[in-house]
Amino acid sequence: MEHGSASVTSLVIVVIAAFLTPIILHRFRLKTIPVVVAEIIVGLIIGQSGFDLVNEGMWLETLSTLGFIFLMFLSGLEIDFSAFAGKKKKETLPSGGEAPNTLVVASGMFLFILVLSLGLSYLFVLAGFIDNVFLMTLIISTISLGVVVPTLKDSQMLRSNIGQIVLLVTVIADLTTMILLAVFVSIYGGEESSSMWLLLILFGAGVAIYFVGKYFQNRSFVETMSKGTIQIDTRAVFTIILILVGISETVGAENILGAFLAGVVVALLSPNQEMVKRLDSFGYGFLIPIFFVMVGVGINIPKLFQDPKILLLMPLLFVALVIAKMIPALILRKWYSWKEVFATGSILTAKLSLVIAAATIGEKMGLISTRMEGALILVSVVSCLVAPVIFKKLYSHEEETEHVQQVAFIGSNRMTLPVVRELDPKLYKTHLYHTKVDKIDEKVSRSCFDINEVEEYDAALLEGQGVFNVDLLVASIGDEQLNTEIALYAKEQGVERVIARAESPELDQKLRENGVEVFSVFLSSKALLKALITAPNVVDILTNQESYLYQIEMNNNEYDGMYIRNFPFTGDVIMVRIFRNNESIIPHGDTELKTGDQLVVTGSSEYVEELRFDLEFCELC
Repeated sequence: MEHGSASVTSLVIVVIAAFLTPIILHRFRLKTIPVVVAEIIVGLIIGQSGFDLVNEGMWLETLSTLGFIFLMFLSGLEIDFSAFAGKKKKETLPSGGEAPNTLVVASGMFLFILVLSLGLSYLFVLAGFIDNVFLMTLIISTISLGVVVPTLKDSQMLRSNIGQIVLLVTVIADLTTMILLAVFVSIYGGEESSSMWLLLILFGAGVAIYFVGKYFQNRSFVETMSKGTIQIDTRAVFTIILILVGISETVGAENILGAFLAGVVVALLSPNQEMVKRLDSFGYGFLIPIFFVMVGVGINIPKLFQDPKILLLMPLLFVALVIAKMIPALILRKWYSWKEVFATGSILTAKLSLVIAAATIGEKMGLISTRMEGALILVSVVSCLVAPVIFKKLYSHEEETEHVQQVAFIGSNRMTLPVVRELDPKLYKTHLYHTKVDKIDEKVSRSCFDINEVEEYDAALLEGQGVFNVDLLVASIGDEQLNTEIALYAKEQGVERVIARAESPELDQKLRENGVEVFSVFLSSKALLKALITAPNVVDILTNQESYLYQIEMNNNEYDGMYIRNFPFTGDVIMVRIFRNNESIIPHGDTELKTGDQLVVTGSSEYVEELRFDLEFCELC
């Protein structure tokens, strides 16, 4: 009974530590330290390296294992497979040259990293630090997706060409090293041939679950059962995780491979973002912090320093991590500055989850000692502390001059022409395309609009005229079938946003499933009439020239983290809504502003322009 009581007490200590960690980071503005790294540091303080307050028992062992499994699941879920699309809109670099193909460059960089890691691993084996080349190659070559993605987002680099290259290298490294880790376990875990063959059962199960999920995904009864107390979508996700984890352990692989595969399957099914938020909240709010705190608890730094061999290994391993990432990053020097190249090499040095996985598995299989396991994890923690700081020092985000969005309108008619007339030319550069100008109001169109004539609305013909090299495309021809074809083709060409007119429910659904935004004359008219009856003041805001809703992007780092109640701007402007990533926030006094926020405001135009200048462009002054 006393043992059970001690186990619960330890669990309470760990949960409290996990709860206080992000509060401490926020209070002291330690933004450069990833939360997961801080949790490991807190674990070091309360564990064997510090006050030794925690006794590992059944509760902590079970929850920590579940946290590790869920972390691997969310790592698989984070992978954006659209990044592997072959066709993307071409970007022009500040130097004037054309940006490289992100997939080709990223693949080449990772192959270079893998070869270099193999060579460095042989040196460690020859020096007598470790016996297994395969394991050390995995440790050196892997990259932490959980550290890289938030760092890129914070630096507003994620959407840039070089940011996409870094992201792709990280994703490829994550996928490859996880598969190689499974192969490693199969080869060195005994029963080599049977385990290797049995892995096919695991991957086969993953493929089967994907097709079953795809079949039922859009069924109406599934949507109905996803609400209220049933939450069938969340139940399905946990079922997938447990099935694949169970199969993974049955065939002799590690449970984390099944969890990672479950994440990949769910990611391929393009899950509802609300459900993804719920999974993130459950994982990062409860299970995963327990796991990371326990990683720190299990490391005994004083014992590591008692072994001269381990003491020498740690700095040498850190140098190897830097070499393995910095030299391949030099490939980017052909297109980017030295600062950007070194910044890229530094952030790719960060590694955490997969190193912990590889080290834990290696220790469990008897290939490395407990001290070696602790040393490898400690070096990965140091890399996560150092890499983001160096990256942010080297990569200075230069604010763009006022970005003018390129917008193509396919179809010049009574619906598109008034919109073109009212778009702010300082923010939008419009391109109108039509087959025969004489079918439009000749007097209005020729005097006010620059319309490009095309022979016909053929997607390939439009591509030849550079129509799809824009930020936003609007397909608004009278023929909704043509609108659909052009819109889908535009998405294939990598146009970021596509809006299409469609009246029929079938085409509406097809377009929305492919990421196209849809508008309908019938639905718009019905919605407007209903709004006029039920909320006339809202319609007045949307249609009144003096009280438009405006969208402003918050790029000024001076206001990052500031509460709205402390915001110094006192003009005649009201913040209506804040869009942050996929989240919609109703602003109030305790709402924090974040760099990259999309602010929806209303007020007089002169004050709105003043606020826009202050938030978007003031750093140019």
